[in-house]
Amino acid sequence: MLAARNPVSLHHRIVAGGQRRRCVGGSERNRGRTQGRHFTQALESLWRHTPRIHPPSAAAAAAGGGANPSWQPPVLENAAFEEYYKVQQIVRKEEWDAFMSVLRKPLPATFRINASCQFYKDICSKLENDFRRSLESEVSNEYGEDAIRPLPWYPGNLAWHLNFSRKELRKNLALESFHEFLKHESDVGNITRQEAVSMVPPLFLNVQPDHHILDLCAAPGSKTFQLLEMIHQSKESGLLPGGLVMANDINVQRCDLLIHNTKRMCTANLIVTNHEAQNFPNCSLAKDYSEVYKDTCKLQRLEFDRVLCDVPCSGDGTIRKGHDMWRKWNSGMGNQLHLLQVNIAMRGIALLKVGGRMVYSTCSMNPVENEAVVAELLRRSGNSVELLDVSCELPELVRRPGLSTWKVKDRGSWFQTHDDVPHDRKTVVLPSMFPSSDITEESHAGCGDFEMNTDNRSSFSRNCNVEETRKINHDMDGVSIGSTKNLDCTSNIMNSKFPLHRCMRIVPHDQNSGAFFIAVLHKLAPLNGSQIQGTKIQHTLGKDRIEQLHKEPQPEARPYETILTRQHNNVLEVDDDAELLGRRQNLNMDNGTSKDKNSTEVEMVFNDVESGREESGDRMKKLQKQSRWKGVDPVLFFKDEVVIKSIRSFFGIKESFSLEGHLVTRSTDNARRMYYISKSVKEIVELNEQVGEQLKIASLGVKMFERHRSKDGCSCAYRLSYEGLSLLLPYISKRILYASPVDFHRLLQYRTINFAHFVDSRFGEEAASLMPGCCVVVLVEGHKNADSILKDPMTIAIVCWRGKGTMNVMVSPPDRKDLLERMAYRFGIKASTEEDEKFYPKVNGFDQGS
Repeated sequence: MLAARNPVSLHHRIVAGGQRRRCVGGSERNRGRTQGRHFTQALESLWRHTPRIHPPSAAAAAAGGGANPSWQPPVLENAAFEEYYKVQQIVRKEEWDAFMSVLRKPLPATFRINASCQFYKDICSKLENDFRRSLESEVSNEYGEDAIRPLPWYPGNLAWHLNFSRKELRKNLALESFHEFLKHESDVGNITRQEAVSMVPPLFLNVQPDHHILDLCAAPGSKTFQLLEMIHQSKESGLLPGGLVMANDINVQRCDLLIHNTKRMCTANLIVTNHEAQNFPNCSLAKDYSEVYKDTCKLQRLEFDRVLCDVPCSGDGTIRKGHDMWRKWNSGMGNQLHLLQVNIAMRGIALLKVGGRMVYSTCSMNPVENEAVVAELLRRSGNSVELLDVSCELPELVRRPGLSTWKVKDRGSWFQTHDDVPHDRKTVVLPSMFPSSDITEESHAGCGDFEMNTDNRSSFSRNCNVEETRKINHDMDGVSIGSTKNLDCTSNIMNSKFPLHRCMRIVPHDQNSGAFFIAVLHKLAPLNGSQIQGTKIQHTLGKDRIEQLHKEPQPEARPYETILTRQHNNVLEVDDDAELLGRRQNLNMDNGTSKDKNSTEVEMVFNDVESGREESGDRMKKLQKQSRWKGVDPVLFFKDEVVIKSIRSFFGIKESFSLEGHLVTRSTDNARRMYYISKSVKEIVELNEQVGEQLKIASLGVKMFERHRSKDGCSCAYRLSYEGLSLLLPYISKRILYASPVDFHRLLQYRTINFAHFVDSRFGEEAASLMPGCCVVVLVEGHKNADSILKDPMTIAIVCWRGKGTMNVMVSPPDRKDLLERMAYRFGIKASTEEDEKFYPKVNGFDQGS
């Protein structure tokens, strides 16, 4: 049965999600905290010039009214939008009608299969052999022959395109079983429902399993999850990849959403942080750049092999799924975000290793947010960074080259150079917004110390050949652009000196998708002045600009967007429309300038780096006990050797699996949960301790052990967690039971079974002879020996509790449902009848909070 769905605001939705689940360590955060006023006003001013939309005709209202006479269909028109992009020559004259026609059509639904999940082959098989055939026969007349098909440009046929929208998927009865399949697989992390063009940026990072990756503006987490898939996909059984993903977002509530979405991955190679992207900490122990590689065995400086800068943007590339954008869009939205995007991207470049690759991306079509940002990055970076030509990568992806020329619109007037801008608007319309080939005044203002300028943000572009670029840029002659003040269409066109044709722009009508912009940057050398320590973070937003933001009129208070949520098995299901909201609203009330609380804390950290290095060990111990970040529990290494030896002895964990130094907790007194972290994450945590906890860590690692509350006389105080079982299973030698498919299925279905009620009496006797406490039940297929079963990555196992007279399953409802479906698909075992339910009564006296 489909769960009821009610539209709620982003704030209410994420707060609700945060109440349903606790962050790692269970820290209670102040969710109403406002970190900054200035960028809040900047965000609100984006909607200042909302265009007036005429109400639909009476005939249209009558046609759409139906049961609700007051309902009116959304008006998918905005004259200012059309004028703006005709002038910018986004597409050729003869394509314009096709371009606008597709923008007014619903966005097709798409999803991606998690290739690192245990059952991805089963999912692929079910899609190809079951759903694809059935949907072709049932809905081909309505949605065409290829109602569901793999995206040709995504590697391994892991991404799928549907010829129907999410709304049609929910309402069409013929698609009900397929919809339920997608919901369930999404709940357990086997698939991710994500817009097709949103999947593109991570693919151009060329991620390897040993890469350290930074996702600077990560929430809601679909791209973060994709990056985690990439580093885990080729790992060996029982081994963790050498890399990690650090996912960051400024908003505390959005961090909760990020944690919720990435938790499905069950990975020990993830750190979630909560910082302004443009002020992301350095975390450096080296006094100069030559010391970075002084000790190859010890991390000296926080740097990354890959950086993803998917920055906040106006979001008009998502207009097909966000109809409200037609009403809200105005040309000032991109102008307001331009400098912030530059600042975030520059910070990303500063954190990138020499030889590393950074992708800048937006879901906006606006060149002020795209090509202008990339050009400014190249100006500021000099010869330290190059824009890569990746036109040979993903050859089946249809993309357009970046623009070499564009214009800037401000308050109804068009400008081709910054010299044309009135004096009173020069602090708002910046030189970096124009395709001038000269070094801009703004560049000099922010270039005093590249690496220390932590206010940097960036955008993303896509690559094509020069001939195509010229064709698109100059074939718009004769297109009607309406009334344009101060625009001389016959004047000389100002072209950028940078090879911006190497950027990529995806437009909707090329492959029935949303719009996106992508640029791939390669770091050739360190930025000038990159190793000066203790420098106070400077904000490139000048005083004049801040004062201007204060003076600008504010719009009426209204929710920026509404989204759909539903509660399924007490788990919040998040629609991928949250990604749209994330881009538009990353500059919400939690953003701020260097004067807000968060930035003040960051400044204090950098001012105290040198003195903090010389403090005594007592100071560092104090930091271990009390986090410097208000409302966030500290990350503490679990060092109780007696407890660790007890766990190792109880479960027979081999010495080859290192527990010492890899277990962390967020509890300052009695560790309720212990999380396992990879070697790469461990090094980051140790570095963060040594520099005075500059990183505000919201979540890390995978839950491995949890203190139990049973009074059955178990000699070990901790039980295993199902989330970490797949990692630990090859190294366990005790407290393992091997069940037949029938008994394993019944355990999953009824959760609690008496020893005497198992079909296999031998299994029941072995369970009864086991000492009380946590154990592992493994599904036995065929005649494999125990050692090969445990090392096989396809082995299915669950965590159970051996009680006084029963065996109790400790797996969440969504995971139990997932395993039951795998059993049915592999062995054809169906759910038992109601009579069987009576024969296997549930025991209600056991609850381990699984």
